[in-house]
Amino acid sequence: MTVYNDASGTDGALRRSLGIDRRRFLSTCTAVGAAAIAAPVFGASPAFAQPAPGPGHHHGHGHGQDLVPAHKRGIILYTVRDATGRDPLSTALPSGFRAVFKELARYGYKQVEFAGYGQHANAPGGNNLESVEGAKLLRSWLDEYGLRAQGNHGFIPGSWPLSSSDLDQFKRHLEIANILGMDHMGTGGDPTGSAFRADWDVAADKWNALGQIAHRAGIKLYTHNHDAAYGFLLDGGPLDAQGRPTRSSGIRKLEYFLKVTDPKTVWLEMDVYWAHVAQYKFHTYTALDGSVQENIFDPAAVVRSHNKRYPLFHAKDGIINTANGQGYDMVPFGTGVIDYRTFFRRVGQAQYRNPMVEQDTAPSSTDPAQSLKQARISYEGMAALRK
Repeated sequence: MTVYNDASGTDGALRRSLGIDRRRFLSTCTAVGAAAIAAPVFGASPAFAQPAPGPGHHHGHGHGQDLVPAHKRGIILYTVRDATGRDPLSTALPSGFRAVFKELARYGYKQVEFAGYGQHANAPGGNNLESVEGAKLLRSWLDEYGLRAQGNHGFIPGSWPLSSSDLDQFKRHLEIANILGMDHMGTGGDPTGSAFRADWDVAADKWNALGQIAHRAGIKLYTHNHDAAYGFLLDGGPLDAQGRPTRSSGIRKLEYFLKVTDPKTVWLEMDVYWAHVAQYKFHTYTALDGSVQENIFDPAAVVRSHNKRYPLFHAKDGIINTANGQGYDMVPFGTGVIDYRTFFRRVGQAQYRNPMVEQDTAPSSTDPAQSLKQARISYEGMAALRK
């Protein structure tokens, strides 16, 4: 297992055109992909958060510099998945990708992150745009409304070593990402759901191989994580009945993953809301000697210590709820208690980061317009952040 240091340079962004040379693109992945197929397997309560500011804490005062530059304000389309999936023949509300792009651009958004390429069959282009032709259509609409695609929660092979079919599908997704003009491509799931170091080592081998393939295609491969990946790694102490360690050296799973993946080819997207949930849930661990130790998670400090490894964020807000086991309930960005003003000031690099508004709970079964309404509220909350 190779352990990588945390230093990484900024890769130059490739400027990709709509009419990409498909044969040339696919050939760039082939040599690395062949090697990957044959690669061996190695074996708190919310009180812990920053003190809740008073009303208007997201907005700041005066006319200071924007914390999120206008061209960096984005949204993951999962937030408005009901709108992209809606039948345009059944409603006057924006429905399907093209109409939703137009509406989001009207609010002021400049970036989008995809959560797959499916929409309603009656929308322009049909129900499945996960193809070269579909990507060209999507790109034409993005360009029409002045939007930039920055990522997608899409296909990451589950098997390792890679099968030929998985490698082919992965390369197809890279091709689509290139047509769409993305700098990043990723997934909404953790590298592994395990708590054990051996499984994270295997995951790191896979991600290093996939990241190298993506790098050859000019794309940064990223993993998006919820709270569990910021829990503590079980990496020592007495073994359980299955021979697995039961205690921790105090390192968190994703911090270990950062150490054993290549900073030039593997990246992360922090969901800031779920990182605060992790702060609430994972603040003590059983050390190797059996003692209980406290270690309160600081999301901004992790980003700062792995600076360029976090080009993307999910900007999701919450209000305190100590009864649900997570510490927070999701609300539109700018209407909760998570101190994004302090967070963005601490992590810095505003021209490098790409914050994507997300609200899992935005769609409503009783108010079909709710998700777009809340997307607009969230944009206004992000635009109001000042240093």
